[in-house]
Amino acid sequence: MIKKVLILNGPNLNLLSEREQSQYGKISLEEIEKDCLKTSDDLDIELEFKQSNVEGEIVNILQNIRKTHNGLIINAAGFTHTSVSIRDALSILKMPIIEIHISNIYNREEFRKKSLISDVVTGGIFGLGAGSYKLALRALNDIIKNGNW
Repeated sequence: MIKKVLILNGPNLNLLSEREQSQYGKISLEEIEKDCLKTSDDLDIELEFKQSNVEGEIVNILQNIRKTHNGLIINAAGFTHTSVSIRDALSILKMPIIEIHISNIYNREEFRKKSLISDVVTGGIFGLGAGSYKLALRALNDIIKNGNW
């Protein structure tokens, strides 16, 4: 079985390594992508990696993977707390989904403590830094392989 997974990143994550290093560290999104591609090769996963600052574009991407992918890892960034449209698009997907955040959203400002997407995803990884992406890939691989979703 070919395992095809998308890692989808929301707004401002393209500026990792340039912004709020105390929250997000010094690693760039490009470095995270390279690390994830190495991990996906080890796990025999066909990996796509995308980022968008545009809510509607993220919704379109989610709608387009319905029949082509086996799993999704999403860091919706600021849209986590505001986008009913992204939540609705996620709820349509019939695949395991892992929500990740580099920082611990539950240990930050009050408005960041509410995730509109957590109740429609399979699981989440929060506050473990850039390594959250590789952890999510390994977890998603196990979920797909064992059919535990």
